[in-house]
Amino acid sequence: MAEKDIKVKKPGLGFFEKYLTIWVVLCIIAGILIGQKFPAFPEFLSRFTYAQVSIPVAILIWFMIYPMMVQIDFSSVVRVGKNPKGLAITLITNWLIKPFTMFFFAWLFLKNIFSPWISPELAQQYLAGAIFLGAAPCTAMVFVWSYLTDGDPNYTLVQVAINDLVLLFAYAPIVMFQLGLAKLRVPYETIILSVVLYIVIPLAAGYLTRNYLIKNKGIEWFERDFLPLLRPFTIIGLLLTLIIIFSFEGKYIIENPIHILLIAVPLTIQTYFIFILAYAWAKLWKVDRSVAAPAAMIGASNFFELAVAVAVSLFGLESGAAVATVVGVLEEVPIMLSLVAIANRTKHWFPERQKV
Repeated sequence: MAEKDIKVKKPGLGFFEKYLTIWVVLCIIAGILIGQKFPAFPEFLSRFTYAQVSIPVAILIWFMIYPMMVQIDFSSVVRVGKNPKGLAITLITNWLIKPFTMFFFAWLFLKNIFSPWISPELAQQYLAGAIFLGAAPCTAMVFVWSYLTDGDPNYTLVQVAINDLVLLFAYAPIVMFQLGLAKLRVPYETIILSVVLYIVIPLAAGYLTRNYLIKNKGIEWFERDFLPLLRPFTIIGLLLTLIIIFSFEGKYIIENPIHILLIAVPLTIQTYFIFILAYAWAKLWKVDRSVAAPAAMIGASNFFELAVAVAVSLFGLESGAAVATVVGVLEEVPIMLSLVAIANRTKHWFPERQKV
């Protein structure tokens, strides 16, 4: 059976995904306690670095990203012409609007409105973290949000595949441009290294694995047996990464707890703003309801695994940039579930599902 003939049905939120915010909070607490009670632990890990890249964190991030990349069916790109409106919405929103509105909201709140509580140096770091989040649209969890809103799983694959191709070429230039606007000097080669480490390598590994296993085992075995085995690795990798980051960040968090809430404000506003913009656009264009919700949620959600990886690579485990990206993880699930509820209550705004 050809791969393109398979109806992809993505699972809903599993136990770990459903309570991701709780696990994130627990890992933050665990990391802080480890850093305070066992300072030798972060000191030991800090020895294993290469070109500003923490090797233990890099390994864990590969655990997080590879299971996402292996799910991408790039052959689905050939079906792009069958429903161009949904793709146009997500591409324009993700790459021409979202990075710049994220920059604006983060700059407005972190460097201006909240300036009495955040030093200029930390505000710069937090802004960098927001930039990394804003330039990375969701590539994995959107399958879950699509499933929960009765989205078309095959078309969601098309949207994700196209966005991943754009990510390869657009992420580094957008990040470099905005870091320049923020007057943050980061070597261009360091960002290129991050893109190679956290996008190109796992994407190539996922592509080769997918093709090999489908060729030898079949698409049904791949979807039914192999992909479920990978699901825990993403969450485990994420949670262990958070423990490591916060073992370095413990003292800082204890001294600046209010900063977590302040960082969350622009990130939250950005998420709802992008969703409303894309969702209203889909309604105006009368896009199929099974396409409208995923199109809006790809931009609203973030590829936070990549953002964390780049922040750690460029600014270090103890940086404010890393903290800002982790706040994005902290608020991801509860906010996106609220958007799922909004989408499900407004299905009548859109035309009924059409076969794609």
